[in-house]
Amino acid sequence: MEKTLNRWVIAFICTLLMVSLGTVYAWSFFQKPLCDTYFWSNSQVAWAFSLAICFLGLAAAAGGMLLPRTGPTRLALLGGVLFGSGYLLAALALKMHSLPLLYIGYGVIGGTGLGLGYVTPVATVARWFPDRKGFATGMVVMGFGFGALLMSKVIAPLLLAQLAGDMVRVFAVMGVLFLLVTIPCAAFVRNPPAGWVPSGYAPPQASAVSGPDEWLRGARACILSREFALLWVIFFCNITAGIAIIGFQSPLFQDICSKADPALGKEALARYGATLIAVSSLFNGVGRFFWGGLSDRIGRRETFRLILGSQLLAFVLLMYTDSPWLFALLVCYILLCYGGSFGTMPAFVLDLFGSRVMPAVYGTILTAWAAAGIAGPQLVALIKDRYPTWLYPGRASFYSFAMGCGFLLAGLVFSFLMKSRRSG
Repeated sequence: MEKTLNRWVIAFICTLLMVSLGTVYAWSFFQKPLCDTYFWSNSQVAWAFSLAICFLGLAAAAGGMLLPRTGPTRLALLGGVLFGSGYLLAALALKMHSLPLLYIGYGVIGGTGLGLGYVTPVATVARWFPDRKGFATGMVVMGFGFGALLMSKVIAPLLLAQLAGDMVRVFAVMGVLFLLVTIPCAAFVRNPPAGWVPSGYAPPQASAVSGPDEWLRGARACILSREFALLWVIFFCNITAGIAIIGFQSPLFQDICSKADPALGKEALARYGATLIAVSSLFNGVGRFFWGGLSDRIGRRETFRLILGSQLLAFVLLMYTDSPWLFALLVCYILLCYGGSFGTMPAFVLDLFGSRVMPAVYGTILTAWAAAGIAGPQLVALIKDRYPTWLYPGRASFYSFAMGCGFLLAGLVFSFLMKSRRSG
């Protein structure tokens, strides 16, 4: 009974850690204020978010390789320290009006902390729940999706109100806050005892690979396989379409609301944008849990086909809608599917490659997130800068959603080349 309780405690702590890290998904809350305050372009500001996601993926790949040697506690602690420090450096960058320092602090250092902190709870919980892989990993990554809700409706509005909109102090306080939360959580992230299995679970036959050199060769063989390449491309296509929306959902929604009701003021539009971030983050979080659990029943490959195909229709509708309500509904569904790909992927990797190499393979698959973090937000930023709303109303949104359609269609095509395998 004690060990059964312990694994749920570990799952809760890992989920809380992921909620803190997932606040990065509320970046669009700061996109427009930073552009207006510092007179930077959409593309310049978006690079901070793009670099954070890019280094998240790269650090997750490195963390997956390091995890078997360092253990989850030290890696999670390092991730928490870097994540909080990234906000502190971002505050200094804003005080100095320095874009390069913002990129280094929030993007490189904070993003590296995100990656190390992200891969560790997922891989750890997968070890504690070999009998409920999709459910457990989906629950933990669900926390990452809920982080944007916490940031957009609680932390950021409260700090902006209390600190009179001083962005420097807002980022500094957030840095201290995240250090105080992530470091204690990371201290409790640990693997189950050697040889432990949950009651009533019959583990599959152990792999013959035992030594670290053989393990590394096995991981490399998996990463260089055809299955891994297809999985990477499918993941990249889905993330690129979704993260383009995440990075700009507030400005895009404010544009369509302003078009529908020109009498709306700046503050009202900002509130609408924050509300969409909060509501869509719920769908992002639930999607990780829902699709991860569904994949246990219908298969991982089939789940990804549903995610990609249904989103394709949603993006087509977004290209032509002028209704703020329909826009918000479709964005929420896209975030449901976006989160679903993260909820399904850990179990997909486990099915295809096994638990022994899971940290290395899963960490490497997150480089698709790194690449998508550059591609999605930057393409939308370039489109918005090229077609400003005051001169080309609706044009930027149309082209942005058309771009998303292209990526989703490509991912759907590649999914039909993917084999499905159920693990025991």
